[in-house]
Amino acid sequence: MSYDIVLKRIYRPAASEDGARVLVDRLWPRGKRRESLALTDWYRDASPSPALRRQYHRQEISFAVFAARYRGELRDDPDSLLPLMRHARQGRLTLLSAARELDDSHLPLLREALLAALHAEDTADREPASSPCFGRRLDEEM
Repeated sequence: MSYDIVLKRIYRPAASEDGARVLVDRLWPRGKRRESLALTDWYRDASPSPALRRQYHRQEISFAVFAARYRGELRDDPDSLLPLMRHARQGRLTLLSAARELDDSHLPLLREALLAALHAEDTADREPASSPCFGRRLDEEM
């Protein structure tokens, strides 16, 4: 199955085609009132930890190190993706951030992790729940 997950700056106006609009930053965007953002949700649990975010913004670590550590955080807490996966299964999901450069933020990494988790779940659903030999009825054995 194909999923439509797009990335957008929170400072860009909401559009009707955005679908579910979820802010995935730990900090609230400066100068924005909640009512003006047309948010579906503000979900902090899938954003980088405060320590990791701070290290990256202070340029203490490179993007490659940030990406590896963030992927590790997501891998260590796979349940953090579940609410976002539910939104993605219902239609377009727009992940929002206050980051100036979305390509250098956590959003592409989060999108990648979401798509991988959705694909893994879809693949697991295609496998039979039991092997064919257990499909016989009990009265056939008697």
